[in-house]
Amino acid sequence: MLKAGIIGLPNVGKSTLFNAVVANAKAQAANFPFCTIEPNIGTVDVPDERLQVLGEISSSKVLVPTRIEFVDIAGLVKGASKGEGLGNKFLSNIREVDAIIHVLRCFDDDEVIHVSGEVNPINDLEVINLELGLADLSQIEKRRERLKKQLRVSEEAKIEDNALEKILENIQNGGPARNVQLTEHEKIIIKPLGLLTLKPIIYAINLSENELSTGNAYSEEIENYAEIDGSECINISAQVESELVDLAVEEKEDYLNSIGVNEGGLKTLIKASYKLLGLSTYFTTGEKESRAWTIKSGMTAPEAAGVIHSDFEKGFIRAQTINYEKFVQAGSMSESRNKGWIRSEGKDYLVKEGDIMEFLFNT
Repeated sequence: MLKAGIIGLPNVGKSTLFNAVVANAKAQAANFPFCTIEPNIGTVDVPDERLQVLGEISSSKVLVPTRIEFVDIAGLVKGASKGEGLGNKFLSNIREVDAIIHVLRCFDDDEVIHVSGEVNPINDLEVINLELGLADLSQIEKRRERLKKQLRVSEEAKIEDNALEKILENIQNGGPARNVQLTEHEKIIIKPLGLLTLKPIIYAINLSENELSTGNAYSEEIENYAEIDGSECINISAQVESELVDLAVEEKEDYLNSIGVNEGGLKTLIKASYKLLGLSTYFTTGEKESRAWTIKSGMTAPEAAGVIHSDFEKGFIRAQTINYEKFVQAGSMSESRNKGWIRSEGKDYLVKEGDIMEFLFNT
């Protein structure tokens, strides 16, 4: 399951956003620093209209969407890398997530306290990025010290040390580890370190209801920063998400239309997360159930089968495959076969977004 950590300085709207996108979340949202101490965790279904259509066509008894886990992590302050505030707890929680959603306050409101005394999202962003970088520097230096004894006898140690040296130099120059060009082998070797600036990041620009569709000067600054940083950037409003929670489906659509946006924050976050992490979706469908499966884009058919069960990958023979649009056009699996639209794909087939698959394998 994809795990995304929601981070930010205290009082930028993290917990409010978390409460809104995770329907059964119990995160406390209050107007004082360090409101969140222990991370709040909630899982949500990934919205996908295609699953409903597949269920209707196949007369499925059950629909099983794929899921994403959101973690509301304690607010961070300057000095976190040295243990200030809740720094150590904050940093350890970030190491456990696949992607970071960095919430940045981009609205003015005299009634909502800002931990730094003024709204300055670029400064907020740099405070956190600096702390993540300092934490990584400390970890890299400790690891390289331990590698010294192995450098003469281990080629793997030399490769790891070289990769860490490149990352160290980039962080010292103000850049994140994720922007360093590494080979696939280097990425595998350094992965156990759990470097914080190596994690992909989405800057979630928290705007007021009135500025959600248009943005403002603050959001423009963040967008420019994200483009240079090579990160994803989305507009979102914790205020709007809170309003949506108690509305019926049609009322939600009317409300969103009235403020000039066409989807809620959950869909926006998930789309950005999938794009950032290079994920895609394939389906299985039948009378028993229709189910969505999340995979890394570019996975082969056996690797995709392994997401269901490792035995499927080990004993893979072939995959019966049809794309979603073709299946819907045919109107049933039997008609898809009659039209000759179901393909038999082997071990080298790269699964495409929206493929519907049935795997044949040896037990």
